[in-house]
Amino acid sequence: MSLHVEPMSRRRFLGWGGAGAAAVLLGTGALGGTAAHAYTLRKSGLFSLGIASGDPSPNGFVLWTRLAPDPLAPDGKAGMPDRRIKVEYEVARDERFRKVVRRGAAVATPDLGHSVHPEISGLAPGREYFYRFRAAGEISPVGRTRTLPAAGSLPRELNFGIASCQAWQDGYFTAFDHMVDEDFDLIVHLGDYIYEYEITNNNRRGVTVPPQFGTETFGLDRYRLQYSLYKSEQPLQRAHAQVPFIHTLDDHEVVNDWAADTVIAGRNPNPDPAEFAARKAAAFQAFYENLPLRRAQLPAGPNIRLHRRIAYGRLAEFTMIDTRGHRDIQACSYGNGTGRSNSCDERFDAARTILGEQQRRWLLKGLARSRARWQILGNQVPMAQTDWDPSERTDVWLDPWDGYAADRNKVLAAAHKGGARNLVVISGDRHQNYAADLKEDFDDPDSPTVGAEFVGTSVTSGGDGADIDDLGRLFLSANPHLKFFNAQRGYIRVNLDRERWRSDFRVLPYVTRPGAPVSTRATYVVEDRRPGVQEG
Repeated sequence: MSLHVEPMSRRRFLGWGGAGAAAVLLGTGALGGTAAHAYTLRKSGLFSLGIASGDPSPNGFVLWTRLAPDPLAPDGKAGMPDRRIKVEYEVARDERFRKVVRRGAAVATPDLGHSVHPEISGLAPGREYFYRFRAAGEISPVGRTRTLPAAGSLPRELNFGIASCQAWQDGYFTAFDHMVDEDFDLIVHLGDYIYEYEITNNNRRGVTVPPQFGTETFGLDRYRLQYSLYKSEQPLQRAHAQVPFIHTLDDHEVVNDWAADTVIAGRNPNPDPAEFAARKAAAFQAFYENLPLRRAQLPAGPNIRLHRRIAYGRLAEFTMIDTRGHRDIQACSYGNGTGRSNSCDERFDAARTILGEQQRRWLLKGLARSRARWQILGNQVPMAQTDWDPSERTDVWLDPWDGYAADRNKVLAAAHKGGARNLVVISGDRHQNYAADLKEDFDDPDSPTVGAEFVGTSVTSGGDGADIDDLGRLFLSANPHLKFFNAQRGYIRVNLDRERWRSDFRVLPYVTRPGAPVSTRATYVVEDRRPGVQEG
């Protein structure tokens, strides 16, 4: 769809009559109007990082933008002054904004990188809306978004995309252009939105990056710059502007393989706890500043709440979890890296957790109470066992759920015994596509299948990739519950209705140059009340 911006006067843009309640927000919270300052900037291009919507509900969504006339300014302030700036917004039924239903203003502050996150409510369920911003006399592009179906309804179907892992230096974000063309109801992004690695001029784009990118990401200014670089990608901006996102984070938004309050030594030498807490606080703030997240996800220093539920009527419920912030350090690591192990009994320790006790209770209580037909668990790292050894021995990575076998067994057994209907786990992290059965206990050959997992490959991370390689053949021979493997780049297209879930593994032949076509490599389905995956 082509979106149109109609020229208008300031008076018409902020004509309060008949548009519902107006609010002035300081990024997220209500404030009096005197907190907002009109300010004329000498630079244009305030909306260089785009606009977005996210975490939709039946009566609204959160909107986002971040003012950035100079997004790669070395100080991380994106060319903005140390002043609060009023940002006006409109939401309409039509793209020409003749039927405006909400108007208001938010205050972009230096403390939040001049980002705003107005939460819109009071709208009709299951409907398309258009939105835009205005600041310092400049009007943003027009965005499109949707509210979710009414809470008690049983929609006919849901169409959504699954994305993760987008290393800027590894390739072009072409996958997002194809995702927009799919006309999804929403996109679930499962983490590694950025990578904390340094970026040099030796990248495949032939782009000269400023020298400040030549160091690993640590402080707030550097995290902000990393997001600015990534969000300069036009396919990503286009996807954000036209489809609501649901976000979580994995490890690279902070640092590779971090676990709660710990960074694994060897690859990332363990810092002083206060130093790592400061790094997490900076990373979480930049994550919040640059994405369409609600007030509930506003971090408090080195803490952020990512677990939440988003219901799509009674057809499906997304339960988003956090497998980084509350976990124990990886089993048998002893500060020497996460790696793999075929002799790590510690991974079976019943006291070890990837979720934390409080989040696990919240998860299981929600699964037991939910009446949704499809229980979708938005998860960062693969849950199904991925054994490297086709013999009777078991050789697994220790960073994903394989390193926390007892916690995995608790969750899957409780979901099965509690009657959770149609448990489907969606995961990222691995840069590979999997379709797998979830077993109540992967060490018991007779253990029942209790759910399905679809692991989505990366958008770019790992470069062009391959259809199937030696690792894929090994995985398929060593893991009878693993039904499909592929290591190309792309995303998963999901269509589900009341009787069937369909996952299309959409792949690109290359990402190291722009313009790649997309095709469906394989299709796997899950049938209502029949746990596990089947070839479609």
